[in-house]
Amino acid sequence: MVRKPVVSTISKRSYLQGNVNGRLPSMGGKEPPGQEKVVLKKKITLLRGISIIIGTIIGAGIFISPKGVLRNTGTVGMSLVVWTLCGVLSLFGALSYAELGTSIKKSGGHYTYILEVFGPLLAFVRVWVELLIIRPAATAVISLAFGRYILEPFFIQCEIPELAIKLVTAVGITAVMVLNSMSVSWSARIQIFLTFCKLTAILIIIVPGVMQLIKGQTQHFKDAFSGRDASVMGLPLAFYYGMYAYAGWFYLNFVTEEVENPERTVPLAICISMAIVTIGYVLTNVAYFTTISAEELLLSNAVAVTFSERLLGNFSLAVPIFVALSCFGSMNGGVFAVSRLFYVASREGHLPEILSMIHVRKHTPLPAVIVLHPLTMIMLFSGDLYSLLNFLSFRWLFIGLAVAGLIYLRYKRPDMQRPFKVPLFIPALFSFTCFFMVALSLYSDPFSTGIGFVITLSGVPAYYLFIIWDKKPKWFRRMSDTITRTLQIILEVVPEEDCRKQ
Repeated sequence: MVRKPVVSTISKRSYLQGNVNGRLPSMGGKEPPGQEKVVLKKKITLLRGISIIIGTIIGAGIFISPKGVLRNTGTVGMSLVVWTLCGVLSLFGALSYAELGTSIKKSGGHYTYILEVFGPLLAFVRVWVELLIIRPAATAVISLAFGRYILEPFFIQCEIPELAIKLVTAVGITAVMVLNSMSVSWSARIQIFLTFCKLTAILIIIVPGVMQLIKGQTQHFKDAFSGRDASVMGLPLAFYYGMYAYAGWFYLNFVTEEVENPERTVPLAICISMAIVTIGYVLTNVAYFTTISAEELLLSNAVAVTFSERLLGNFSLAVPIFVALSCFGSMNGGVFAVSRLFYVASREGHLPEILSMIHVRKHTPLPAVIVLHPLTMIMLFSGDLYSLLNFLSFRWLFIGLAVAGLIYLRYKRPDMQRPFKVPLFIPALFSFTCFFMVALSLYSDPFSTGIGFVITLSGVPAYYLFIIWDKKPKWFRRMSDTITRTLQIILEVVPEEDCRKQ
């Protein structure tokens, strides 16, 4: 563990009493009677846990990734096999995280598990690359899909201007940041609503597809495994697209400290969510092929919209709206979860202390939420969708390391309490899959992935410069102290530690 640097911050009591550089903050000079401690409360129930997982997994992936999977498998039958296997592999990863989450009852997900197993250097590199690349890129990717689909009904006969997509996307990102800054409860409630919208969007596709099967529309399934053979590189790329569509099962582990009864809730939420998503994804792809041939699907830029136009008539205009709401739910769930990663990393001394502070009234990690906004905007207006997807490949490196850490802990700490336990072949197979996907990305797009690799390695000197080196100039410490105190006043936040002591 890294000892947290001593910074002169404003305590809750000082804030409420107006002892901030002789000025009286907006709260007034008296602490309200019965003032609650400013901590992150346990508000994640089983239903909210399921909504976080399903609501984050189902974004734009199932509506755009079928094209990538089919192109790289070559046949309808093999594409359905890949979608099923990707669901099973994702379940293996989710089960491994269920064991980690019930054994190490701390928020932070990948970061916390890497810190526990491999130490502070790798953990810092993890949060460094998450802050600079992975999270801004992931948020930008799903947000761009939101911007495109929300505008789809208004540009039926023509191409949507790229600037319009990015401006609407920017508004959506800002709305998500504001929502997560204002209230944990409201963010969770809206996530539940958006999860139902996602499942509705899936059902809008599945139900007509099943009706088509009942009518005997099976022509596209004849000789399902005959056609163009997948290349040596094709199948791995198909798995990469499929795993991207299933990504998000790990987000509940980012908020473990806010989960009610995590020993029961985490494994149960993960198993229920993965079963629903896997069945839903496979049936959605089956539904697509009842109406769209493999050749037509490859030519479509929006598979779900093409399908709905064929079967649903005027109601097809509602499909892009449901897909946009689905993307918004993924944005909301991702920001909600990852802000806790930054919060925990700051608490461990790996990020500026301001990021581990909580709003005095709203009880949200406000600084950890809004820190993503400028970085995501930069990523949004400087990159394109497909290059951003390659930056995301480094996410799998650290997920693989965290799951490999589970195997390490089994041998190094055999007496560790494990309320939920999985067979060792599950984490072994999944971690190998993660490392293989990173190697594949380096091979298929060495430039974009290489940039991500260099930024990841830059975390090593950054660790020694910002964390290990404790003889920083006095002017730097004074400036850091002033910035922290000023941000505390502006954002109305205080350290959680101060609150626990009072």
